[in-house]
Amino acid sequence: MPHITLKMLKGRTDAQKQLAAEKLAAALTEAIGCNPTHISVSVEDFTPEEWQEQYRTEVAENANLVLTPDYDPKELLK
Repeated sequence: MPHITLKMLKGRTDAQKQLAAEKLAAALTEAIGCNPTHISVSVEDFTPEEWQEQYRTEVAENANLVLTPDYDPKELLK
C-alpha cells in the first residue's frame, strides 16, 4: 500500500498510461518514502460526459481532496 487511481479522459495510449503510472509511483516514493514495490496504480478512462458525474463525486463533493483543480468540467463538453 499505497494505491493510486488515475482518472482521465479517454484517448491516451497504453504507453502513455504506463509512463504516467511509473512517474506517479516514483513521485510518491520520493514524497513519502514508501517502498516502491508496495505501490499499485490503476487507470480509469472517461468520456467528457461520463466525467461530469465523476467530477461531482470525486472532486466537488470530496471532503478528502487535497489539491483542487481550477476548471469547470462542463468546459470539456464543448
